[in-house]
Amino acid sequence: MKSEPISKSLQAKTSAPAAVHLQTIGPEEAGQRLDNYLLRWAKGVPKSHVYRIIRSGEVRVNKKRAEPTTRLVEGDVVRVPPVRIAEPAQMAAVNTAQTKSRAQGYSDKMPVLFEDEALLIVNKPVGLAVHGGSGIALGVIETLRITRPELKFLELVHRLDRDTSGVLLLAKKRSALVELHRQIREGQTDKRYYLLAHGEIAQGAGTMQLKFALHKYLLANGERRVRVDPDGLPSHTALRVTKLMKRGEVAITLAEAQLKTGRTHQIRVHLQKLGHSILGDDKYGFEDQDKIVKSKRLYLHAHLAGFTHPRTGEKMRVESPLPAEFIAMMKTFEAPNNA
Repeated sequence: MKSEPISKSLQAKTSAPAAVHLQTIGPEEAGQRLDNYLLRWAKGVPKSHVYRIIRSGEVRVNKKRAEPTTRLVEGDVVRVPPVRIAEPAQMAAVNTAQTKSRAQGYSDKMPVLFEDEALLIVNKPVGLAVHGGSGIALGVIETLRITRPELKFLELVHRLDRDTSGVLLLAKKRSALVELHRQIREGQTDKRYYLLAHGEIAQGAGTMQLKFALHKYLLANGERRVRVDPDGLPSHTALRVTKLMKRGEVAITLAEAQLKTGRTHQIRVHLQKLGHSILGDDKYGFEDQDKIVKSKRLYLHAHLAGFTHPRTGEKMRVESPLPAEFIAMMKTFEAPNNA
């Protein structure tokens, strides 16, 4: 008896007897890790189970055992053992009217800055994670997959912190994702952020080059943090002061940060090291100063993304305007000497 294609059977809600599935990798799936490929379309299957069937050898690629990190190539045949999908709790939640309504609400607050057959670029709002995780049911990617079901392929090109707003790139084609990842690895993209920092950052007419080695570590509660450490990975941010503002004895600085590398929390840690933490930064900031200026959010906004279009070769420059919260905060200050 011929088995149904896995992409259909894994989405089914029925409890029909599970069967071995053979799936041929096409051009849009090529380049993915085996574990990511399985997790993507086996939605609802516990992650631990997916890794178990890979490591036990029940999953085969071209009739051979494979590792979770194995990169799939177009034409590969992936064998998946019987997997019974009952409609797990997380997927059931996604299918509820309430969750769909929440997703639509998030989508309405996430304007599209650019879209064509290969790319979807949105203006991510502050407070929305790029993807779901522990305690987070819906992120940007889940929201868009629910509200844009016609998109058969949709993946994040890069990430933004949950509390950072601004330009976020997603790929609608596997080939576009691979090409943009290559550009990022080879330093061919331009990512710039606006930020408001505590105090007056002293700088001349040029651009300040911040270069620190960064090390990731975990707190006792499992939360991720980053610190400057000589044994860490090199990082580089170009910082340009745009405007200094004062309100009595309190000062803040509007600056533009251009990423030369893309380490976790890079800009936030660089500004902390500089002694001018970003307003509203609950991880690397100054809580007492945030209370004085009445910070409403993390004042970090990805305002520009520059890259080469993966299909047309056109030089792209996508921008997002300064958020209303930035403008409101700046209005409570005045530029010194009417500058």
